[in-house]
Amino acid sequence: MKTGFDNQKYLETQSQHIRDRIAKFGGKLYLEFGGKLFDDYHAARVLPGFKPDSKLQMLMQLKDEAEIVIVINADDIEKNKVRGDLGITYDLDVFRLLDVFRSRGLYANSVVLTRFSDQPTAVKFEKHLTENGIRVYHHFSIPNYPTDVDLIVSDDGYGRNDYVETKRRLVVVTAPGPGSGKMAVCLSQLYHEHKRGVEAGYAKFETFPIWNLPLKHPVNVAYEAATADLNDVNMIDPFHLEAYGETTVNYNRDIEIFPVLNTMFELILGKSPYKSPTDMGVNMAGNCIIDDEAVCAAANQEIIRRYYYALSNHTKGVGSTDEEYKIGLLMKQNKLTTDDRRVIAPALKKASETGAPAAAIELNNGKIITGKTTTLLGACSAMLLNALKSLAGIPENVDIIDAAVIEPIQRLKVETFGSKNPRLHTDEILIALSMSAVTNPTAKLAMKQLPSLRDTDAHASVILSETDTRTLKKLGINLTTEPVYETERLYRK
Repeated sequence: MKTGFDNQKYLETQSQHIRDRIAKFGGKLYLEFGGKLFDDYHAARVLPGFKPDSKLQMLMQLKDEAEIVIVINADDIEKNKVRGDLGITYDLDVFRLLDVFRSRGLYANSVVLTRFSDQPTAVKFEKHLTENGIRVYHHFSIPNYPTDVDLIVSDDGYGRNDYVETKRRLVVVTAPGPGSGKMAVCLSQLYHEHKRGVEAGYAKFETFPIWNLPLKHPVNVAYEAATADLNDVNMIDPFHLEAYGETTVNYNRDIEIFPVLNTMFELILGKSPYKSPTDMGVNMAGNCIIDDEAVCAAANQEIIRRYYYALSNHTKGVGSTDEEYKIGLLMKQNKLTTDDRRVIAPALKKASETGAPAAAIELNNGKIITGKTTTLLGACSAMLLNALKSLAGIPENVDIIDAAVIEPIQRLKVETFGSKNPRLHTDEILIALSMSAVTNPTAKLAMKQLPSLRDTDAHASVILSETDTRTLKKLGINLTTEPVYETERLYRK
């Protein structure tokens, strides 16, 4: 993938821009952090050169000035809401986030439970947190939120919420996912700080949409595709246009809420520090694009990937036709077709030729490698081995794993574990390869090529098992699948 984004420039300019915003508000800033604070693989895919942990690295440059507050909706705890990308519940993700922040030397010791009403599971979660030395605060539902601003900005509104004790100039407010109440926590804190005579301000850090790229730029369209399930829509910021005569991009929810938010600022601070939703942002990503053509190409690929994700999710029963239609329309608007994803046609051709599931991967050198289903291997396992052999310069007819290594694994799966599928999944074939590498120099050479699979694209002719999907994701392979299952069984694991 051709680099189109200057990551080092981003780290430097973004951290300085946040310092400037802290100074603007007299020395304390509540920064609402939208999206993923780390593991931002969407940004890495559409801005080639952006590192998945760039935002965390940027905060590392401010770590002596910053502390982190994690917000979680108590209703989400009660409903066992799950992060789709990680497959873990929001409450477990809070512990994961705390561990990651602390391992990087960032100060994180506060959790806010929003919409708290003594939900039993939330109470248990709070007990778990406090037993581990984490400070827990409660924020409550406010009637007619967010329209009844006189009630909200009063002792019966924000005034009922716990005041989160913070020590540092920069307070980063983040959450496991959307709808957690980050903005409300920031505004509640401003209310309490103002009553205490402390000067403090608010800003928002959203990477997408990128405000200083055109409305229909592929990067911004890719954001719409990624949030199709949330019905987010990119829009020209009318408030910014009116105030400054400058065309900028924001998204519908921030634009719709801005008049209410502006009134809240006036009630809390005496006057609003902002004239538009764009003013609130501190995102410098658009200034760090160094090759727009490379970025556009990467973003277009992401739009197609999101289309296939929506198709497959619908088949799995976790998506909707609305998402498919919306992303399909975005593809048409950007003049994209599925033919623009080069790995699809070879995978389908191989499946047609063999009458069984097949897969294809496009290596970073542009070469496309396929894999077919055999008695020993699943299609993606075969694809992986063929790709590793190609990268290592090993002839196709050379076996890098002895059948004597594969067969005992198959017997274990079928005879001991009761599996009906004797073929090796991708994780099992990589274990077999690593075992072979101990005594086989050719297998060892193939193993060394695994890092070269990162940032490649792959497509499978059927929906894969969770095991294969997770393994390919860990390898950094951007996978899409046809929205069909290999069999008609209703129970799949």
